[in-house]
Amino acid sequence: MLKVAKFGGTSVANAQQFKKVASIVAADPDRRYIVVSASGKRFATDNKITDLLLLVNAHIAYHVDCTALLQTIKERYVELARELKLTYPIAQKFDEFAMHVKDVSAEYVVSRGEWFTARLMAELLDKPFVDATDVIRFHHDGSLNQDMTARLLQQTVAEKGSFVLPGFYGATSDGKIKLFERGGGDITGAVVARALSADVYENWTDVSGFLAADPRIVDNPRTIHRITFDEMRELSYMGASVLQEEAIFPVREANIPIQIKDTNNPDAVGTMIRETAEEREREHLITGVAGRKNFTAVHIQKAHMSTEVGFIRRALSVFERYNVSVEHVPTGIDSFGIVVNGADVSNTIYSIVADLQKELKPDSVQVVDHLALISIVGRNMSRRAGTSGRIFGVLGEAGVNIRMITQSSQEISIILGVTNEDFNTAIRVIYERFVKSEMVCAASE
Repeated sequence: MLKVAKFGGTSVANAQQFKKVASIVAADPDRRYIVVSASGKRFATDNKITDLLLLVNAHIAYHVDCTALLQTIKERYVELARELKLTYPIAQKFDEFAMHVKDVSAEYVVSRGEWFTARLMAELLDKPFVDATDVIRFHHDGSLNQDMTARLLQQTVAEKGSFVLPGFYGATSDGKIKLFERGGGDITGAVVARALSADVYENWTDVSGFLAADPRIVDNPRTIHRITFDEMRELSYMGASVLQEEAIFPVREANIPIQIKDTNNPDAVGTMIRETAEEREREHLITGVAGRKNFTAVHIQKAHMSTEVGFIRRALSVFERYNVSVEHVPTGIDSFGIVVNGADVSNTIYSIVADLQKELKPDSVQVVDHLALISIVGRNMSRRAGTSGRIFGVLGEAGVNIRMITQSSQEISIILGVTNEDFNTAIRVIYERFVKSEMVCAASE
């Protein structure tokens, strides 16, 4: 089996975390290709190396002396090397970088967080270091050149065998450093996994996988051990994410499963993400529940609306004109709603309503603010009759008024609109009645 293992910033934050990574890699010879992020926070009030390097760029842009800031970053790496007893001349190499920091691109400066971290990790693991500029290739328009990247990676494997690779960046064909979007280390790992036809892409972080609910709302929510890509996308969209979303697509297209693992608890099962879940005797009805607050819904009503061709399209074009992304469009016979992020229309909602009234001549337009959306996700919901009714029933018993209902075309999620004030209550009730209660029943059998 071939595994690509990506370790996030918390997994390489200090010498102790470096040693945990070394133990994890040594424990499984299948982990031959290692991708690392820049060192993250060592404690709650600490700074990520990437954030410090972004601050260096800001200092340079505003002609502020960044000598002290660069010294702070250097000391982090020097301390790491000293505690790990590494021989790589980190102080010298960092000084060489600092000497020319004003002469290189901002993207080059930020990429050095991953570069120095991977350099130290390569020595600790006794594996070759491979610079991402040599194998991760971008087109000049900023898009990833997947074919060239795959060829370069496969050639590198033939020459070096296993390796340690810095995430988050690559280069164009002329050597210009190009960054992925923030969290791009996850994408790098996925790209490597796809290029090398890995059996599993392991993503090591500081949590033991996806949780069935937000731990800030629900006490000790269960870890989701098995989840499909579609379910994960539904939950991630509502904020329940431990993985950069763009990292899904390279491996999904190649049917490579992703396993989320905890560097601080490597024996934990974690979460396995696949295209389709393995069939088991007992499956949870609801995989997870997640949501976000502060949406705005614009409800439009007009008699015989269904006979007017293009009516909804014309309404949506108004929002497009104001560059507003539409989240959901629940519909009825003579009415429909357009749900958007409240922040996106905070300055334009009155103009949008005026345009809707002028161009559509509706019977009424009603704006509902402070709306929260909750996504109840589960691949098994469509197989069990009465699921929606049960959900609505328990929310009604808890005094939660449902303002909107919609369901995904794949029938793996039900999205409810409630007031911001009812948001936490609704999440807790759904979790207690449909997730925790199943856990108790399973434990008693």
